[in-house]
Amino acid sequence: MKGWQKITKDLLTYLITLLITLNLVACGDKALTQQVMSSIKREKTQISQKITEVSPPPVIQELREILEAYQPQVAIASPQPDQVLQDDTIKVNFQVKDLPIFIDPKLGMGPHLEVILDNQPYTMVYDINQPLVLSDLAPGTHTLRVFAARPWHESFKNQGAYAQTTFHIFTKTDENNPDPSQPLLTYSRPTGTYGAEPILLDFYLTNAPLHLVAKENPQDEIADWRIRCTINGESFVIDRWEPIYLKGFNPGKNWVKLEFLDEKGNLVKNVFNSTVRAIAYDPQSKDTMSQITTGQLKTADVRGIVEQNYTAKIPDVPSPKEETEEPKLAPEVEESVPSPEEEKNAEERGGSAEVRGESMSTPRPSALPLRTSAFPSHPFRSA
Repeated sequence: MKGWQKITKDLLTYLITLLITLNLVACGDKALTQQVMSSIKREKTQISQKITEVSPPPVIQELREILEAYQPQVAIASPQPDQVLQDDTIKVNFQVKDLPIFIDPKLGMGPHLEVILDNQPYTMVYDINQPLVLSDLAPGTHTLRVFAARPWHESFKNQGAYAQTTFHIFTKTDENNPDPSQPLLTYSRPTGTYGAEPILLDFYLTNAPLHLVAKENPQDEIADWRIRCTINGESFVIDRWEPIYLKGFNPGKNWVKLEFLDEKGNLVKNVFNSTVRAIAYDPQSKDTMSQITTGQLKTADVRGIVEQNYTAKIPDVPSPKEETEEPKLAPEVEESVPSPEEEKNAEERGGSAEVRGESMSTPRPSALPLRTSAFPSHPFRSA
């Protein structure tokens, strides 16, 4: 049985490799960027002395499935490639297909674009109907990179989800001008402040071949690659292109460095291929992303960040007044006992009150049964 499983696995790997190789050949000598299929659930792996790789938080895994149907296509409408602009303030316009771009007003998250000017930390765009204004740009050459991202900042890695353009303010210079013939690394995450672990490590690759194809045949001409990640001085190597979730950061300030290496372990020289960022880890933070990561917010609570028109269904339950109000009983009437004088007068008039059929007291009604409220079960599936 195990032998057949091994044969089936080897055959499947061979077929996938063959299909990808044919696709690369059909596109010419230049190896196109390919997406590595990611395994969402991963075993806990110690990758350095302090840093451990773990599976993504369960809520993110469930939300990610909702967006799997999308293959976003991103384009920069302006500025145009190699355009020389005579102003240090520009308006950047984007075009996006097959991905709704929006932000949930309550949670402050949603599918968006991440825009990087040169190698600065990115800017998030949630409205493509309004141009992104960049001001006080230094004279010379600049490069804009943009890619589609999920609400929790994982980049979409399908073909077409990334766009890039190089333009010039007043005149051309040598800086910020990537070599289009060389692989290019775009640093994405981690950036900013985090309130919970695991923390996302993500990056974007262009002009980089699929690692699986490059390592299958050492005699081929497809250049293999590695990403060296250094966190607080500890380094490890990544050979797959997918989001990675890590634990082991220090409370307070941390630093992360990403470098694009060739198959011999040397840095591939291209602008932006070596980037370092300082981040902060504050376990006391209670932002939305931290609550998603720790499971304080469930999938039903935050589904609005992946479905723009999603409305949480509220179960029909009695109002607090209806739940607590007890039925009102009829007022009690005190028994009236006739005095001796009243009895004498009644006898003189022809008998007692009871004989005439008149009741001198009102019987007490029996207590009404208490009303109970049935609470329907919550309609949302627990994350």
